[in-house]
Amino acid sequence: MDQSITLKDIKKNNYSLIYHLLYQKGKLSKQEIANELNLSLPTVSQNLVRLEKKKLIEKSGYFESTVGRRATAYEISSRAKISIGVEILKNSVLILAIDLRGESFHQTELDLQYLNDERYFKEVSQAIQRFIVSLDLSEEQVLGIGFAVQGLTSIDGQKITYGKILNSSGLEIDVFTKYLDYPCMFVHDAQGAALKELWMNNHIGDTIYLSIGPHLGGAIILNNKLYMGNEGYSGTVEHMTVNPNGPPCYCGKNGCMETYSSIHALLEENESLDDFFNQVRSNIPFYRERWNTFLDNLAYSINNIRLVLNQDFILGGHLAPYLEKEDLDSLHEKVNERTAFPSNRSFIHLSHSPKHAVPIGAAIQYIQAFLNTI
Repeated sequence: MDQSITLKDIKKNNYSLIYHLLYQKGKLSKQEIANELNLSLPTVSQNLVRLEKKKLIEKSGYFESTVGRRATAYEISSRAKISIGVEILKNSVLILAIDLRGESFHQTELDLQYLNDERYFKEVSQAIQRFIVSLDLSEEQVLGIGFAVQGLTSIDGQKITYGKILNSSGLEIDVFTKYLDYPCMFVHDAQGAALKELWMNNHIGDTIYLSIGPHLGGAIILNNKLYMGNEGYSGTVEHMTVNPNGPPCYCGKNGCMETYSSIHALLEENESLDDFFNQVRSNIPFYRERWNTFLDNLAYSINNIRLVLNQDFILGGHLAPYLEKEDLDSLHEKVNERTAFPSNRSFIHLSHSPKHAVPIGAAIQYIQAFLNTI
């Protein structure tokens, strides 16, 4: 036996094992916990008392029984700790709260135009503070605030290193922390969406995540973790050059993947995704042709990325809910037509993240960090 393992270590391990078993399984009785973990009932009881005192778990009714006393059911207190996600867009701010299971339970949206000045940062901070107060929780229950932004961030999330869309390059998190007494960080919006995807399926392994919204965003997941590279811009395929003589991109270059594979590239002015896909599914030739061209361009880029990183793709963002099996089949076929290495295996998948995956993903890092401490 490892002599370095102390009684204190064993007690802490039992405490952690019981909490995470309840987290994974839902409601359990003392006896079920003891059986699952091969622990004595006194050990289980002692740790359940400790967890209850910290308000991390709670009694939740009783199990049915035909003989003797009914066993008490225990489950985690999902709102023992919460995290806040904030999505900052050009003309709006979405604020939401998530619980320890990563589920959103309250949200509000502001019609507010982004301005890179003190008045804006103060107004957003005050709105967040009012939102937190409305939740009727203690300050200690709030783990932190993740700000999802349309821009690249430093590895530690304390600075926006590249923010051409909102003209926010160089912005530091202290523009918010001077008003908010909570841990805060910036999160690249595409990486936020990828984090939510990873939360829902932590056995993804290695994959490339494409968030196809008004703007395109990419993220790389390696070994079930986001891979940001040395300087934080790994996965930004949106600025991969598809055609050097193509349309101008907001980055200042021409023909980036953004200009061919974003919703801005797909839709015409004042056109909505609902309207566009109603016409596509009705087989209107003009719209079918536009959609086919969009898939051609997306396939071209997916093939190039796949030749560098031979991994699967997940398609998310605003476009994902409109995609059907026939679209994925067509996309697979188009990629195989363009590649030197065609595959019969399906390697393009749809995201299963719910609405508002970006701000939820921005908030999830604080939840995950807390769970790792138990």
